[in-house]
Order: sequence, then structure tokens, then C-alpha cells
Amino acid sequence: MKRRTLPIAAAFAAATLMLTACGGGDDKAGDSDKIAGTGQGTEKPSKSAKPSGAPAEAKPDGVDVSLPADMNLVFDWEKPKDGNEAAAMEDAANYLRAIYRGVDKRTTKDAALAAYATGEGLHYGEVQINEWIKGGWTATGTRRHYDATTRSASNGNSVEIAFCSDASKFYGEEVKTGKVLKTDPSLKDFGHYKIIMVKVPTGEGLWQASKVYVETGAKKCQ
Repeated sequence: MKRRTLPIAAAFAAATLMLTACGGGDDKAGDSDKIAGTGQGTEKPSKSAKPSGAPAEAKPDGVDVSLPADMNLVFDWEKPKDGNEAAAMEDAANYLRAIYRGVDKRTTKDAALAAYATGEGLHYGEVQINEWIKGGWTATGTRRHYDATTRSASNGNSVEIAFCSDASKFYGEEVKTGKVLKTDPSLKDFGHYKIIMVKVPTGEGLWQASKVYVETGAKKCQ
């Protein structure tokens, strides 16, 4: 088995990945006893206790999710003991890497995004990448992800990955000039994500992001 975001426009670019693909502001569905978008009962969330700074493989599942050296995505979380939840969490991280790989490569057609996203999750990734491309930006700096929790649907085929993000040291960079568009740190740099990962029936341990919910300006993540 193979397992393995300044001027107003620039500020928009840096924050674009904190938009919700589901079109509605703060999501509350994940606070109930069911995973948002699955209709399945869930187990009690299990919170990651310790950070893990270990780098991911460059080609998990045979897919290249590598990023340039100045685009650093840090995942300060520990994998759950449950095998499905651990795999889903790993591929949620790969999903974010795939989005920023698309930003770097200036395309929504990179194989990584297709591998780690489906449905609304794929649409969300394409929208985010296109906003960076339209603005003429790439990204640089460090974006940190932490305080992760997981919970599984009763059928074992869906896992909700919830976590915080800190983009206070992650900036837009003009592709043509190389100018880094720094902004002052603010509450807008913090977001709370809920990504619904679904198991691919024909993939050996592969999980895809099917829905993305984002709370922007998340005080609980400061």
C-alpha cells in the first residue's frame, strides 16, 4: 500500500484561501453531532496533542506535491491513532499543498489537485488558484496549520478535519516584479477550516477533499 495568505488587492490575495466555497460565512455545521455535508453520525472529536514538524514525502501516492523553498506550509499536528483518520488528515494537508502548488505553477490543471480533491473541494481549489493567477501573484513565506481535530462518519468513508491556520507570515508576491506584498498582522490572518475528506473506493488509502468550510478572522485561532 502506498501511503505515504499591503495594498487592498494584495491583502485580498493573501486572504483568498480563507474564503468558503460553500458561499456562506461562518460554518456551524461541524459543531453538531454530524459531519457537515455527509449526513452521517460521528464519533467524539479527538484533538491532536502534540505538533509534528516532520516533512511530507515529495510524492505521496505517487503524486508530486512539492513546493518551492520559499513557500512553506507547516502542519503542527500529530496524526490520530485511527488509521483512516490519520490517512485523511495526511491527505487534507496534501490537498492544501496541491492548491499552493497550483498557485506556484499558475494552473488549476496540475495532477495534485485532481488527486486530492473532488466535487466542491475541487471547485474550491480551482477558484482559489484562479484568484491568485488573475491578480498576478504567487505566494511566499510560512503558513502554519495547527490545533487539528478529526471525527469520522459512522460508515468509515468520511472524515472531518478541522484546524486553525496562521497566515501572518505568508504573503503575496508579484510574479512579474518579485515584489513581496507584506501586510501588518491582524485577526484576518487567522482562519478555522473544516475539510470533509472522503475515501476513494479504488485508491489504496487515498482520501479527497469533497467540501471546505472556512471561518475567517477566527479569534479562537489566535
